[in-house]
Amino acid sequence: MDIGKAFGFVFDDESWIAKILIGGILGIIPIVNFAVLGYIVETLRSVAQGVEKPLPEWSGFGEKFVKGLVWLIIGFIYAIPVLLIMGCFWAATLAVGGAGGNRENLLSLMSIVQGCLTLPYGLVIGVLLPAILVNYAVTGELGSAFRFGEIFGLITGNLGNYIIALILAWVAGVIAGFGVIACGVGVLFTSFWGNLVMAHLFGQLHRASVATA
Repeated sequence: MDIGKAFGFVFDDESWIAKILIGGILGIIPIVNFAVLGYIVETLRSVAQGVEKPLPEWSGFGEKFVKGLVWLIIGFIYAIPVLLIMGCFWAATLAVGGAGGNRENLLSLMSIVQGCLTLPYGLVIGVLLPAILVNYAVTGELGSAFRFGEIFGLITGNLGNYIIALILAWVAGVIAGFGVIACGVGVLFTSFWGNLVMAHLFGQLHRASVATA
């Protein structure tokens, strides 16, 4: 895995300033920012395919928008179990409203139980999500995000590199957070850069998995 390339590939593109500016600005516009997610998906796919300069152009806005929308739908589907659990506990909280003196104890217990149910699931999905994104980005098919054999195969076949990519993606996110120093505005662009680094890391992972298959 070429770590230096992942963190610096954006700057190899002659138009990187304009592309990052566009991505950062679009990222704060509701609904329009779906296209930014699509841009990240396209970047991952380009890296996976071995494109020399994988940073896409901002043309084909509609296609990017659809790809980003599909990615959001995938994320929502995976979030359904958590949403259902939270909904049930919210309803139970309303019911406990008239429980008298035991109300606070019951609410505390329910909060603990909810956390015990949702936290492990959230952690697992958080670890799996990059592999899910890879499968979707490479195929362009919504259904590929639920082909668990392929998803787990990507992880287990490249476990060491997968863990490294997860850690480095987290590091990129931390670095991107320093954009807040620039009066909070810089984070719009550094966050976009951090997501592109993540896309490059996992695009490399897919390319390596194909090479060793």
